[in-house]
Amino acid sequence: MERSLGERLAFLPDAERRRMLRRLGEGARGLEHHWELWARPGQRAPPGDWRLWLMLGGRGFGKTRAGAEWVRAQLEGRPGVQAALIGATYAEARAVMVEGESGLLAIAPAHVRPVWEPSLRRLRWPGGGTATVYSAAEPEALRGPQHHVAWADEIAKWKGGDAAWDNLAMGLRLGRLPRIVATTTPRPVPLVRRLIAMPGVVVTRGRTADNRANLADAFVATMDALYGGTRLGRQELDGELIEEIDGALWSRALIEACRRDVAVPAVRTVVAVDPPAGATATSDACGIVVVTLGADGVAQVVADASVQGASPEGWAQAVADAAAAHGADRVVAEANNGGAMVDSVLRAANRAMPVKLVHASRGKVARAEPVAALYEAGRAVHVGAFPRLEDELAGLLSGGAYVGPGRSPDRADALVWAMTELMLGRGGGAPALRVL
Repeated sequence: MERSLGERLAFLPDAERRRMLRRLGEGARGLEHHWELWARPGQRAPPGDWRLWLMLGGRGFGKTRAGAEWVRAQLEGRPGVQAALIGATYAEARAVMVEGESGLLAIAPAHVRPVWEPSLRRLRWPGGGTATVYSAAEPEALRGPQHHVAWADEIAKWKGGDAAWDNLAMGLRLGRLPRIVATTTPRPVPLVRRLIAMPGVVVTRGRTADNRANLADAFVATMDALYGGTRLGRQELDGELIEEIDGALWSRALIEACRRDVAVPAVRTVVAVDPPAGATATSDACGIVVVTLGADGVAQVVADASVQGASPEGWAQAVADAAAAHGADRVVAEANNGGAMVDSVLRAANRAMPVKLVHASRGKVARAEPVAALYEAGRAVHVGAFPRLEDELAGLLSGGAYVGPGRSPDRADALVWAMTELMLGRGGGAPALRVL
């Protein structure tokens, strides 16, 4: 995590910090409003002649402060500059962008603080610049006015956001380089997708944890404990855009519904491995997943020990370590890419390891369909969260396609082998898949 210069100063021992401030003398008085000192790299405006800066960040990352400081830099001492401030509603824009603790009134030095004119919905700077507040819920109000710059906040919350954005963009026509900063916690809504795909957009991202120095330790710890790795946590805390893919065997909602915090005591434990064909940084990962069969008859994913770019000896040792750590009674390994070699390297890592080689006669997605049915039936769960594995599951489509991260769903394939061994072997019964 990169700290700002100000954060590094704050973390110095008291005596050393006092010495540094004494050296600065009178100059130290203005440090509070010197944004370049306090801003982390992800909060600073990107270089270049961009037209749209899209900041996707988790809650508490510092998006509001970054947006307000950027507007302040455009307006202070620049007569005639006209800015637009757009929130999801007028009330939200005023409460957050104007009057909030990180809003434009709070961050400005007293001698150049703008005057809020609520009857005009306008901030007026001593130097002559102005910023008018708009509501995305009233897009027609943006038809007609023209601006040099704009700050659009929480665009993922805008109802009918396309109309507001289009009117804003058409009025952004003053000056040599009109610009928009858009700040939001990402959601997979049409406007966010549209802006990410725009030519020339600069996208920056940030996590709640990046701003740890300015957040209560208890808050950060609680959020991580409750939501770390889950879809909601990845979206709201890590600032990730989590897409729901039509036709996926595993919907995001299904994965979230099949999650438990604590594992039921195991009666069987399987480590499954999908060996890679190569051993370079760009090769497919070696999928290694640990699944237990709980005493309640439910299969539980308890670990994703997958490795990338490892040699055969390296990934075999990772399998052996996972088997030892979880007390596995069997290791299941796909043998399509050299069965003798797979068996040899696994036994070299641990001669006592019980290895079962399996051969795939169908494609990865076809083999995954009955396993997805286990989740639908409530017979398979994840103990905790496994973001990279879950992204692969969400990319497996009914019909055979894979649209998830990477070239191949190696983690997901290992999970499928483990689930098949525990739940779909002789006597396990293969439930039918329901596509809703």
